[in-house]
Amino acid sequence: MADIVLTEPLLEQAKAEIDNALIKLGVRRAILIDDAGNVVASCGEKKENIDTTSLAALAAANFGATSQMAKLIGEDDFSLLFHKGKNDSIHFAKIGTDMILITIFGDDISLGVVRLKVAQVSKAILETFNQKSK
Repeated sequence: MADIVLTEPLLEQAKAEIDNALIKLGVRRAILIDDAGNVVASCGEKKENIDTTSLAALAAANFGATSQMAKLIGEDDFSLLFHKGKNDSIHFAKIGTDMILITIFGDDISLGVVRLKVAQVSKAILETFNQKSK
């Protein structure tokens, strides 16, 4: 992705894409971060017990570690990660080369639906950012 200045209208458009595709579906929380672990946008439930700054940093580090694991087995990269918990699950997906979308959801939504909607919103966000950088 080319260098881009994330203006308020651009961030609001990205949040709208996330809200319409994921939050309305029932996803509890969606956090868009850059590959350095900085929070770009956050949508959905605002649980006080979730430290989004730490979660973003750990997610970026997790992608960095799995990227190296991918190279060890002959892959260029892994584009998504998924962790299932007792009550909540977390799905991480790369958006382009510079962003990661973190999605937190419960058992009331299937992983397949989350993956489909994340793919759609990722494409929309990437297109939005690419159009604004031209």
